[in-house]
Amino acid sequence: MGWARDDAGMTDTRRRCWWGWGNEGEGFSDEEVRGLGAAMGERLGLDGSLRSAPDVASLVMPPPRLTPPKALEEICSSDTLSRASHTYGKSYRDVVRGLSGRMEHPPDVVAGPRSESEVASLLDWCASVGAAVIPFGGGSSVVGGVEPDVGDGYAGCVSLDLESLDSVSEVDEVSLCARIQSGALGPSLEAQLRPHGLTLRHFPQSFEFSSLGGWIATRSGGHFATGPTHIDDLVESMRVVTPSGVLETRRLPASGAGPSPDRMFLGSEGILGVVTEAWVRVRLRPRWRAGGSAHFESFDDGAACVRALAQSGLEPANCRLIDPLEALVNSVGDGSSAVLFIGFESADHPLDSWATRAAELVLDHGGTVDTESWRAEDTGADANRGTGSAREGSIDPAAAWRRSFMRAPYLRDALVRLGAMCETFETAVTWDRLRELRASVVAATEGALVAVGAERGFVTCRLTHAYPDGAAPYFTVVGPARAGAELAQWETVKEAASEALIAAGGTITHHHAVGRDHRRWYERQCPPLFAEALRAAKKTLDPSGICNPGVLLAPAP
Repeated sequence: MGWARDDAGMTDTRRRCWWGWGNEGEGFSDEEVRGLGAAMGERLGLDGSLRSAPDVASLVMPPPRLTPPKALEEICSSDTLSRASHTYGKSYRDVVRGLSGRMEHPPDVVAGPRSESEVASLLDWCASVGAAVIPFGGGSSVVGGVEPDVGDGYAGCVSLDLESLDSVSEVDEVSLCARIQSGALGPSLEAQLRPHGLTLRHFPQSFEFSSLGGWIATRSGGHFATGPTHIDDLVESMRVVTPSGVLETRRLPASGAGPSPDRMFLGSEGILGVVTEAWVRVRLRPRWRAGGSAHFESFDDGAACVRALAQSGLEPANCRLIDPLEALVNSVGDGSSAVLFIGFESADHPLDSWATRAAELVLDHGGTVDTESWRAEDTGADANRGTGSAREGSIDPAAAWRRSFMRAPYLRDALVRLGAMCETFETAVTWDRLRELRASVVAATEGALVAVGAERGFVTCRLTHAYPDGAAPYFTVVGPARAGAELAQWETVKEAASEALIAAGGTITHHHAVGRDHRRWYERQCPPLFAEALRAAKKTLDPSGICNPGVLLAPAP
């Protein structure tokens, strides 16, 4: 399993990497990894040794505990590669275990339904035999959301891979909406909308290897820094197959008729059922773009400018603030200043005045505009997909940042192969608490690095999303890892950062989801009565408790 349509709408037969990010052969080559080790080895104290993943044929797994019924045999597999590819997501912890060949909780069966009726049949079978079932989109979870670690109370576990449900089934060009199956990965989805001159405008970092259903289940956030960036704002209605039956919500632009049923499934992470399709709000592809980059002496000065932009009503598509160290690491600055990328885009009108006002706000807050990068442009009626920054090939540092950003998961895998720890944490907090939260998380994480013997490591921060009432800080931690102790080190650092951000008033996740890794902090953040209501809803929709047990809620006895 592992095909999707590429950007040209053709069938893509590349094989997905089973232990790390992306497709096989598309990450850093061994030569590039060694070059990275030479560049960063001294700073991080790495010895230059290079780890490689074991051959998939050498992996040792327990025999499957489940045998699918004859009617489902054609869409089920229990071969080693299928099971290995669905054992983990793509977090640092997952990559470490994959490189070590540790298949701790492989699924017994990987099922690939081709229709909604086959999804229902699979759920019926799992319920009848007492097997857990985990919906699987692109498998890009970094929080343990797709790992079949369901405990001993089940007869087995089925990973329900929705990749075959990948069609844009219908387009309403009058209402600017599209009906799309949940297994459609980002490139496939956009390729099918492109002939209509439309885009969903939802581009998370995992865009290439994540699906519409996964975005809905995890309340995904896209690249866009302001405006409707969360998938919540783009869903008009959906169909969900639950163990108790099929549920479909009504297509409406808005409604005041009681609590929204869509909201129940947005962020439900597969514990209530399987999203099979959704009507989503699309828009005309952008033609006009404007913006550029700016520099600030301090991160706090840049954050004040971001707040002004978020509260101005300008709604920039890109408004990303990077601290000096992260700018240096990503070759978009010399480490002496924080860098802010600002971008606007529209399918309707030129944006010169928007960019001019944004530049004025930069100057008002003590920043310096990079005049070489600042521009307004008409990309033409056949505009390329963008994220609000200048197009590829531009001298704008934002283009260099975007290339670095999209390569970051491959860089993470390369660092892990060199023996480094590389993890990220993200949150959201109101503006009045931002400075305190950032300082607290950085201090706690740096202290944890020292505690685990990784004092040569470092912590960076950027603001990925901006709202009138707050922002989303995103932290990256890199440090040396001790062979055999990587997961213990990770757990110490993870706990320190998570405790600090919760104590400072942030959320345990802004867009990475809860999964299994964040559940204990989510339990502290979630009002107890709401948790009881959620558990009651799960009991109604999933009476046997087979749907992704252990995510969001502790498994029922």
